[in-house]
Amino acid sequence: MRRTPAELDKMRKAGRVVAEILERTRAAIKPGVTTLDLDLVSREVIERRGARSNFLNYHGFPATICTSPNDMIVHGIPGSYVLQEGDIISIDCGAIIEGYHGDAAYTAPVGTVSDAATRLMEVTRQSLWSSIDQLHEGNRLHEVGRAVQLVAEKAGFSVVRNYVGHGIGTAMHEQPSVPNYWPGTPGPKLKVGNVFAVEPMVNIGSPDTVELADGWSVVTRDGSLSAHFEHTIAVTEEGPEVFTRADV
Repeated sequence: MRRTPAELDKMRKAGRVVAEILERTRAAIKPGVTTLDLDLVSREVIERRGARSNFLNYHGFPATICTSPNDMIVHGIPGSYVLQEGDIISIDCGAIIEGYHGDAAYTAPVGTVSDAATRLMEVTRQSLWSSIDQLHEGNRLHEVGRAVQLVAEKAGFSVVRNYVGHGIGTAMHEQPSVPNYWPGTPGPKLKVGNVFAVEPMVNIGSPDTVELADGWSVVTRDGSLSAHFEHTIAVTEEGPEVFTRADV
């Protein structure tokens, strides 16, 4: 779907709220903080900015962000988990302004972390920005996934297949899906006004996943660390525009 300039402006506003959630939660991450504490930070931003959460009550999800530590890939529920020195934590968040959505994620260290964890986070971040560079008018959508896969696998890591990016607009998850790997076909041609949430999830070990008994939390099957980065990006005449950009 191609969004009009007026629609894109609303999505920019939602993106700015999401960017503030990214910044505020990142600043709050330290040993001793609970994942529920981080959700409360997100709630304060959403309420103060006059936005709505697109995560809260989504198919019953009970929080405004997903908090996924260490081997948890995505969809972790905030609660009593206490961040420990050496953990890594993925934060996935979103907001709605005037009916339009923004969605973004990052993975951050808790205190001092291992060299392997640091490298995983950096490679996953690089894979996101490499994929964003593909979002130019006339390119093919699945070049996004090819870019993620090339960066991640060159570093010796694996790309999660079971969870992918998506179109975004008046709903958080819209078609088409945006694989984080090359699926074997080029995909649709990109047009000005297309908006996507691109979100590579990269594991140190196997790409295989397991959903936990809570029906949400997804972990690596082999217990290896996982990182997750995401932005909401529009295809414009000037190239890709990242609506949710913050210093992550």
